[in-house]
Amino acid sequence: MMFGALGNPDHDDSIRIIHRALDSGINFIDTADMYAGGESEQIVGKALKGRRNDVVLATKFHGPMGEDPNRRGNSRRWIMTAVEDSLRRLATDHIDLYQVHRPDPGTDIAETLSALTDLVRSRKVRAIGSSTFPASDMVEAQWVSERRGLERFRTEQPTYSILNRGIEREVLPVAPQYGMGTLVYSPLAGGMLTGRIRKGQDTDQHRATRFRHMTDERRLDIVEQLIPLADEAGLSLTHLAMAFAIAHPGVTSAILGPRTMKHLEDLLTGIEVALSDDLLDAIDAIVPPGTDIGQLDMAYAPPAVQHARLRRRPASERSAAWVRTGGGSVPDDPS
Repeated sequence: MMFGALGNPDHDDSIRIIHRALDSGINFIDTADMYAGGESEQIVGKALKGRRNDVVLATKFHGPMGEDPNRRGNSRRWIMTAVEDSLRRLATDHIDLYQVHRPDPGTDIAETLSALTDLVRSRKVRAIGSSTFPASDMVEAQWVSERRGLERFRTEQPTYSILNRGIEREVLPVAPQYGMGTLVYSPLAGGMLTGRIRKGQDTDQHRATRFRHMTDERRLDIVEQLIPLADEAGLSLTHLAMAFAIAHPGVTSAILGPRTMKHLEDLLTGIEVALSDDLLDAIDAIVPPGTDIGQLDMAYAPPAVQHARLRRRPASERSAAWVRTGGGSVPDDPS
């Protein structure tokens, strides 16, 4: 996501970063059509020229690709267009892992899976996956695939970090039950776990002002508690955060999002870091398992929590919702 206008607009520099990652042994690259309006896919395509067979190449569809309301979502119509656009930008004839970037409550999951199955059978796509799906949606998709003889999601890409541990409750336990890998994104919590954003300090304020989650006081307070913990362990906060993300047995891999070569080199130096049980216990004491401290700006929120009309009865019906209980009656007017 950091390659292109949103992060690093220098194509040559971005390509050098990708090549350095490949040379270090990294063999999985994840992008999406909507990252910088397709520019990220173009950069990845140029970087993989002559090296395509060395990597598992993943991209995603769903997000808006222009003002046209038909150029987004999880419908068959859009999927068939989006995949051709991605193949062209990536300069390849197949995508190893094609992922649904977000759920689409307005489209039947059977329609989405049917279209993706056709892409697998046509050999344009090797495997399919989901991203930010709630556990209930993951299970529903698996059932639909089984009952209708369709391709099934092989991976889920959720957000996971010390600050966002909510997936430990259901997503991480459910995924292995269906043989799904989990490719967690934003293990550095959108940059907050680099230590560059500090409470009361003017550090990396340009980035902080672009994302609301970086000004969340609750998250900033946790960062201030984690920094001395990392220092005591002789680790940078970045290395502590990355090692935490891959310590969970349900996590298949953690996706890096470097914007500069310096960022990548720092991440690579911590690749062998493993956290002790005592250190993991100390993190648990700061952020309890299964807990989210705020949310990333890009985190998925289902319509049921986004829209008040889905959470509230019409005012005219609210008094009628009082019901008779086994112990007696509840008056219409609770006053």
